[in-house]
This record gives sequence, C-alpha cells and structure tokens, in this order.
Amino acid sequence: MEASVPEKNDAYEPGTPCWIDLMVPDQRAALDFYRDLLGWEGEVGPPEQGGYAVCTLKGKPVAGIMKAMNPDGTVPDPMPPTVWTTYLSTDDIEATLTSVGNAGGTVMMGPMDVMDLGRMALIADPTGGVVGLWQAGTFGGAGIVNEHGALTWNELATSDLPAAAAFYSSVLPVTTARSEMPGAEGYVEFKVADRAVGGMMDLSTFPPGVSPHWQPYFSVDDVDAIQAAAVRAGGRVIAPAFDMVAGRMAVLADPQGGTFSVINPSMPD
Repeated sequence: MEASVPEKNDAYEPGTPCWIDLMVPDQRAALDFYRDLLGWEGEVGPPEQGGYAVCTLKGKPVAGIMKAMNPDGTVPDPMPPTVWTTYLSTDDIEATLTSVGNAGGTVMMGPMDVMDLGRMALIADPTGGVVGLWQAGTFGGAGIVNEHGALTWNELATSDLPAAAAFYSSVLPVTTARSEMPGAEGYVEFKVADRAVGGMMDLSTFPPGVSPHWQPYFSVDDVDAIQAAAVRAGGRVIAPAFDMVAGRMAVLADPQGGTFSVINPSMPD
C-alpha cells in the first residue's frame, strides 16, 4: 500500500493496491466485527448500490463490505467462500484486461462501471490468484493507510513465484525483486516506480490445501490485544502472534472465514 503518511490524498499509481473489499453471507455481522476490532464505521448501503457498505476510519474510506449475492439479487447456492479482494490501480482497464489475456490470465468479471466512482474488473493470474482492477473515476480508493485500523500491505501467496512475477510485470507497470531485508530472503516485493507497494511469497510455506490468494494486512498498535479481541468476537487464529523482520504480526480469520493479517510494523532503517 503506497503512502508514507496515514492520509492518502493523491492518486494511486498504476499497479498499486488501492482498495479492498469483503463479500460475506451476513453483512451486518461483518460490519459489527470490524467496527469493534479495528474501529471502522459503516452501514449497509442503498439498494441502487447493492447495499455495498464503504467503511471509514476517521471519516476516510478504508474498505468495502458487501453481502454475497448473484447479479440478479438472489442468494448464491452454494454460498461462495468469504474472502478479502485486493484491487490494483490501473489508468486504462481495457488495455490492462487485454494484457491479462495475452499473458495467460483469466478475466473473471468486467469491465463494468460503478456509477461515476470508477470501473472495475476481477481477474485471475496464471497461478490462480484472484485480484481486482480499479480505474478511478470520482473515487480513488483508500483514503487513510498505514495507521492503526487501516490497510498497510497487500500480499500474494502463489505456487509459482516466477510465473506470477512475470504475469504482473507484463500487465501493469510493476517490477518484482527479491527482498534485501536480512531475514526476509526469498520474499519478493512488488514495486511501482522503485517503491515497494506489496509482496509475494511461496505457497509452500502455507498448510496443505491453501490455494493461491491475495491477503490484506492491517496496521495495529498491539497485535496480541487484537488477536485476543478477534477470538472473543468469534474469530479464529490462523497463525498466532509472532515476531518477524518487518514487525510483530498474526494471521486471523473473522467469524465468517475472511482471512487477514494484522501487523505492528517495525521496519529496519
């Protein structure tokens, strides 16, 4: 997530994670969970927006939460898994989607207009990682980042690091490079204009059966306290709080199964 200060007022450079949203069976329960855990405010949106809720922190948009439904408004059967979707910024969604097809990816949805807010699409990379694309109109994306309760990082777990790196570099103006941080050997950084905006790691480090996926990281002041609060609210601990080179973090799941990480960053100089 690009930004060195919490409030994000300028445009997101193409290739940068700019937004996240969550699709859940019970929208109200998800809104309540993240309100209590991270301090978000959000209400079910109007019918003309499909009830989509834009959650805010200190009055700035931080994430979207929507009820799982079919395009015709009916309830899906079976219900899709509850997942957080990361959106990458693009200044030409049509051209990006053409590149996706040429590079071996799959266009899953779109492009489609979201009123005057922007244009969106969902794609899958050749390894199976699903990610959104966002071309901003009147809405650029997250308005606050890198502080307690807000998005601070986005990460792809993939079964084929070279293939994923080649794909994203061919469809968006991003580069990839092995991390130079001591203790993070093997970690791959996504860079826009030589600035790290996200990461990529090998799926082999995950438990068996986990599919390629993008995952958001939220900045928090106290990882252990947030972990305990998530459990009290019905969430689960996927990876208990631990110290690593970028800070102290934990991987959690909300009561409906949406997986996310929390981190108290302590980056080296």
